[in-house]
Amino acid sequence: MRGAPRVKAERGGEARPSHRMVLAVALPIIVSNVTQPLIGVADTAVLGRLGEPVLIGAVALGATVFSVLFWAFGFLRMGTAGLAAQADGAKDAGEVASVLARALLIAGLAGGALIVLQWPIRLLAFELLQGSAAVEAELGRYYAIRIWSAPAALANFAMLGWLIGLRRSDLSLVLQLFLNLTNIALDVVLVLGLGLGIAGVAMGTVIAEFAAAALGLLIVRRVLTGRGAGLNWRRILDRGRLVRTLKVNTDIMIRTLLLVLSFSFFMSESARGGDLVLAANAVLFQFLMVTAYLLDGFAFTAEALVGNAIGARARASFFKAVKLTTIWAFVVSVALALAIGVAGPTAIDFLTTSPEVRALARNFLGWAVASPLLGFACFQLDGIYIGATRTRDMRNMMILSTALYLAAWALLVPAYGNHGLWAALMVYFVARALTLGARFPALVKAAFAAQPSATPPPAPAHT
Repeated sequence: MRGAPRVKAERGGEARPSHRMVLAVALPIIVSNVTQPLIGVADTAVLGRLGEPVLIGAVALGATVFSVLFWAFGFLRMGTAGLAAQADGAKDAGEVASVLARALLIAGLAGGALIVLQWPIRLLAFELLQGSAAVEAELGRYYAIRIWSAPAALANFAMLGWLIGLRRSDLSLVLQLFLNLTNIALDVVLVLGLGLGIAGVAMGTVIAEFAAAALGLLIVRRVLTGRGAGLNWRRILDRGRLVRTLKVNTDIMIRTLLLVLSFSFFMSESARGGDLVLAANAVLFQFLMVTAYLLDGFAFTAEALVGNAIGARARASFFKAVKLTTIWAFVVSVALALAIGVAGPTAIDFLTTSPEVRALARNFLGWAVASPLLGFACFQLDGIYIGATRTRDMRNMMILSTALYLAAWALLVPAYGNHGLWAALMVYFVARALTLGARFPALVKAAFAAQPSATPPPAPAHT
């Protein structure tokens, strides 16, 4: 594969994952991923320079709203990665191209629908979040501008997932760096330079998303040309293949909605604690997001290697990919916990100039330290299940984990306040890992039960 690391082959010709291969795929993804939460850090930092906790809280709630909206369509990243990896493992170049085309078609339709429905979505979101009047006023300015980024944002999901599924992490790095660094630069210019406040943050995101989408289309065209793969619209619009794509991705959509709603619930409950608690939790949540995106480098690598191994029916390669990516995820999680423990107070001071927010965030810093240690396993299992497109189990285990999260919240918050809220979130991470781990033997059985074929058949669990 052009751009992929050279690896040894096992008996039968399939690629054998190694530490070198895992790092060759993961490191560019980690570099690109770490810039994603830096957008949130930059948003918080530039508004934090203005010394108003209301602005920090508003952009945190705004990010929450768009996490729910856009990550409801997170299957455009996750499902596309798994399907592209399996098609690539089966050496089906036509299907590799068709997977991307279907994802971009869905992205365009969904993005347009979000713009058309922006007013009822706004009413529902604001009712659920229930920030203070001052926070909601700023949030309204942010929302009215950023909603226009929807088609480009969803298209970028699809292109990033496709590149990751093909192990073209070098090109996904270029696209993600361009998107995120452009966004950060525009934050500085529009907010600190032109004094546009929270509207400048939203405008910067819209401009960056559309610029990145244009670059992404050029990148994927280059990849398809290099592979000699053209678009066959009869195949792209084939009813059976479209139905299969929608069935696989419906489960991922439900699972992802529950995930972002759980994080949104955390921020909503933070808002109920007052503007200072919301601002402190928003600062600490940036640490959690940075660690999650770093660890997702190995989860994304698992998606590509697991999907490729299943497409090639290479059982030994599958287990090697699971083992090596998980080892590296654990090592990095320990390093991240130590880094947050040492550098956390300094980072808090950087993110906000408010003495009250600084002091409150320090009181809860221990939860940010614990998050990578308690979260790495569920992030890693997500990657494995996405690569295997074992979507029904992902959906069902997320439903169960969300119920356990809400039960923990109901038990812990009345007694322990904001500490209880953070503890419930950690329970959520652990529950996701345990429930997905319990279903792993069924994943293996389903993935390798079928005989090899020219194109990978849908797994029995897909609904």
